[in-house]
Amino acid sequence: MSDAAPGLATAREAVSDDAFLGGRLRVLQPATGYRAGIDGVLLAATVEAGSGAQVLDAGSGVGIVGLCVAQRLPGARVTLVERDAGLAALARRNVERNGFAGRMRVIEADILRPLGEAAELAAMAGSFDEVLANPPFHVEGRGTAAGDPIKAGANAMPAGALDRWVRFMAALARPGGRITLIHRTEALPDVLRALAGRFGGAVVVPLHPRQEEAAVRVLVRAVKGSRAPLELRPGFVLHGADNSFRPPIAAILRDAVALALRSRPADGGKDA
Repeated sequence: MSDAAPGLATAREAVSDDAFLGGRLRVLQPATGYRAGIDGVLLAATVEAGSGAQVLDAGSGVGIVGLCVAQRLPGARVTLVERDAGLAALARRNVERNGFAGRMRVIEADILRPLGEAAELAAMAGSFDEVLANPPFHVEGRGTAAGDPIKAGANAMPAGALDRWVRFMAALARPGGRITLIHRTEALPDVLRALAGRFGGAVVVPLHPRQEEAAVRVLVRAVKGSRAPLELRPGFVLHGADNSFRPPIAAILRDAVALALRSRPADGGKDA
């Protein structure tokens, strides 16, 4: 299903209208190029915020992470931050069409720029209970860039930008607030280096495509100002032998069930 979105260039006017969380959400996103997938849904499922909690989705794209949080946690107030005008326009439409306008907002800003350049964000520094990010997985100049500029920007960022990304998250999180990222497994050393001196009590949870296969993603949660040690938790296996999602993962993707990073569901771990 296609539509036209104000703010999108002519070459990017075609969008699809996709169902997430078993149809609980309807999300407009570009029909080609970068498209939201399960990473954002899994990331959103980790949030444990109570009623009135402030949640920020850094680099939100069309808003899938924040929208999933808002759907599962009706008491949460969610802020989306996105630098691309076209994607931010779609995010605003997604907020409105899913009925979240009263407790979600979209701020158009580049999180790699100094915080002082975005007055609205700067005013909210140190106020968020949960800050989430699904940052670009690749470094610009390494590998072949995507042909679509939006997809290229979503998949790659400048060398050293991950540290700046985490610095932004640290600036927006309140003392004792939590940040959670999803990233490639091989990027884990860079993620931990970026957390050092800003966050502690990191919990790392690997995501394995199938039983006995190496993890390809990690979820990393950490607490601002904590000095607690790193914890490596048992991983989750996404697919069964028939390539379908395993029941605990299907429940997250379809039924908006939470993904607990500090405990393992009865049949959700690698050895289940």
